[in-house]
Amino acid sequence: MHDSGADQGSKTIHPVFCIDPFLGGVTGKASANRMKFLLDTLEDLDASLRGMNSRLIVLQGDPCVELPKVCKEWGISRLAYEKDSEPYGIERDGKISEHAAKMGVEVLSEIGHTILDPWEMVEKAKGKPITTYQPFCNMWKETLRKAPVTLAPDVTSIPPLSPAALKQASGGELDVPQLAALGYKDADATSPFKGGEKEGLKRLRRYMLRTDWVAKFEKPKSAPTEVNPEERSTTVLSPYVTFGCLSSRVFWLELMDVYKRVNGKHSAPPVSLEGQLLWREFYYASALQTPNYDKVIGNPICRQIPWAEDEAAQSRFEAWRDARTGFPWIDACMTQLKQEGHVHHLARHALACFLTRGDCWVSWERGAAVFEDELLDFDFALNNGNWMWLSASCYFYQFFRCYSPVAFGKHTDPDGNFVKHYLPVLKNLPSKYVFEPWKAPLDVQKKAGCVVGKDYPERIVDHDVVSKQNMGMMKLAYDANKANAGAGAPASLPAKKKAAPSAKAAKAAVEGKSGAKAAGAKRLRGDGEEGGNKMKQGKLSFAQDVNN
Repeated sequence: MHDSGADQGSKTIHPVFCIDPFLGGVTGKASANRMKFLLDTLEDLDASLRGMNSRLIVLQGDPCVELPKVCKEWGISRLAYEKDSEPYGIERDGKISEHAAKMGVEVLSEIGHTILDPWEMVEKAKGKPITTYQPFCNMWKETLRKAPVTLAPDVTSIPPLSPAALKQASGGELDVPQLAALGYKDADATSPFKGGEKEGLKRLRRYMLRTDWVAKFEKPKSAPTEVNPEERSTTVLSPYVTFGCLSSRVFWLELMDVYKRVNGKHSAPPVSLEGQLLWREFYYASALQTPNYDKVIGNPICRQIPWAEDEAAQSRFEAWRDARTGFPWIDACMTQLKQEGHVHHLARHALACFLTRGDCWVSWERGAAVFEDELLDFDFALNNGNWMWLSASCYFYQFFRCYSPVAFGKHTDPDGNFVKHYLPVLKNLPSKYVFEPWKAPLDVQKKAGCVVGKDYPERIVDHDVVSKQNMGMMKLAYDANKANAGAGAPASLPAKKKAAPSAKAAKAAVEGKSGAKAAGAKRLRGDGEEGGNKMKQGKLSFAQDVNN
């Protein structure tokens, strides 16, 4: 209702949301957590509208069918919606607009999901790929300087529904459905985060009152291991922005007010809260500009890497997806994702790197599909962009920097409390073995009630071995891309069919002519990332949960 002025010149207004089967996600259907968050949001909106003697009408089915149908039945003369920059949304909205035009219905669409217009950003890029953060930020801020952010009026009153719509809705079929009515089990919705505009605004205001915390916020310094939902080290506002419960423009303006109160003494992008909102704007523009953004093949900015597709790779993928890799840090992060629908950005780093270039050598497309279904804050642009980043397929190219699934967890959760919370089977193991239970003597395992291979899975890979091999394969893939005119050249490098290099070739690429000294990964950084010199702070920021 905020930053979303209704057309007060109309005699009737019909607030409609259509539950599209496409919301079910690419791997089957969205998780119960994600769908429950959506239903919470719709119920909250419906309650606000009923307080103004209106209501929300919920349709179910293909919007290209359902919306034209009710436009005709209710005598609609004008159709208004928020402009969508995702490929599916663009195609869907185009079809609906065509139907509307044939019926003589006027169509209005407005930018509302981002701070600035992503189409304008793409136009200003003049054909140059939007793949580098700082130049984009410079362009974005110059655009903002010329046209400051303004808000639409808040909705404080709204005209009634038409008699035809009221009659059709009177039977309850157009109410917000219950989770069970959509084929889910209530018991499967276990996220502690409740959807809705009221909750989103309350959460924003609570954090904006913490002036010093906001001013000093630096994303890479936040901790991924807090288990209390109300004490997380980040705001967890990203689901509310994703579902439209919280306007990104309102977030931006209230954040700028905080910065003014501290006289400009605050952290800066890319690591600040402002930087997280700019990451979101960056990925939206990059995704809008890039065809096949959610794919490897045909994606002009994505390096063509020959990810494995054999039965062994499928087995590794399923173990990762089901939180049974045998690496407690990875399995705990995945368990939290499934239970809550949200994990800290550093946990997303670990999960993404492990599945792709770090250990499993499985395509980022498959990981992105799982995140699409599980994350409350799933966003087409940010999700796929960050998976490309973490797999070193685009945006970030220092593939020899690899997260250790052991040392990374030890650094962030030295006592193993996070792991023990989400993997209680490990709770009685001494802390020194929590991240490497296979190193515990058998008598210690038996005493703790956690025998590896029986009570907790064996490791699916030996990280010390496969991480080096994978670095070698990354080097070969990068060389092939360079020789074949760079990223997005599937005709020259048929990634889906190319056999993985042998371990010998991989080792030669790592230790021989690579120049990257990837074998130096044995030198371990304090933050659990393997590789050479320390990266500039924030350079590896995983902006999926940009405001979280």
